[in-house]
Amino acid sequence: MKKTILAASLTAAVTGGVAQVSNAADLAFAAYLFDDKFTTILRNGAEAYAEANGHTMIQLDANNDQGRQIDQINNLIANGIDAVIIQAVDSTAVQPMTQALKDAGIPAVFVNRKPVPIEQLDGGPFAYVASNEIESGTLQTFAMCNQLRAEGKSDGARGYLLMGQLTNEAAIQRTADAEQVMGLDMCNFMELVAPKTTGEWQRTKAQDIMTNWLSTGDPFDFVIANNDEMALGAIQAMKAAGISMDSVVVGGVDATDDALAAMKGGDLDVTVFQNAAAQGAGAVDTAAKLIAGEKVSREVYIPFELVSMDNIDQYLDRNK
Repeated sequence: MKKTILAASLTAAVTGGVAQVSNAADLAFAAYLFDDKFTTILRNGAEAYAEANGHTMIQLDANNDQGRQIDQINNLIANGIDAVIIQAVDSTAVQPMTQALKDAGIPAVFVNRKPVPIEQLDGGPFAYVASNEIESGTLQTFAMCNQLRAEGKSDGARGYLLMGQLTNEAAIQRTADAEQVMGLDMCNFMELVAPKTTGEWQRTKAQDIMTNWLSTGDPFDFVIANNDEMALGAIQAMKAAGISMDSVVVGGVDATDDALAAMKGGDLDVTVFQNAAAQGAGAVDTAAKLIAGEKVSREVYIPFELVSMDNIDQYLDRNK
């Protein structure tokens, strides 16, 4: 399941359609929300890589507001930006941005959040750089299933599932991955105590949701979270309620430094490393190629990697 370098998807290729430029380019990173740990690693990694390669980059915060992000893109177009890297607020509503960028002939690389449908990137100087979400929730939930079995809970384990924003492709796919794994013969002993609920990727919201779940008094054995921030929020709620973390298997995705610290402390059991810095660097490389009129694959993937106590030391400095 764990892959080496994933080849860029060969489903489609696009051509930049712009004139050859010098190596130096003016780039912008339009983030969905600065106040997000993974996004911070992603955008700062992109900027560091851009500057190391002679480009300039500005960063813009949409503050999780789709209208604001569209205005930001329009302003960048008006000011003659060479290319834009976009982490979309709403993956299902990027058409106004793609149309404006296409009309202006300005390349765009969508990063981390997959535009839906992906086909709308065809015919423009566009590409998508991320990790393949089919891997993320699958690696996470299968590892949790194995741990529950090792703990002798294969006769029946109950738990909760925290989803990210429902407008985000990663949340949809990671949830589907988890449900698919729980449907496998060897993992179908896992069942949800309550309906899956969105914590919108946020630690504080996940903490509130977990607190509400705990108030029911229902016994449970695991918590699956679509990202580390929500897993950490759930852990905070459980610890505040006096629950021993040795009795619960908790899994997240991203392998942020906070999550790895929680794993070292015995609170988090599983996470999946999503290489934010590599996604940022890949987005910058792809943007530069599009500016130069080079052909690039429509989808470029960076592999996910399972992290557990067995290999955590390999990842402690990866997000620095």
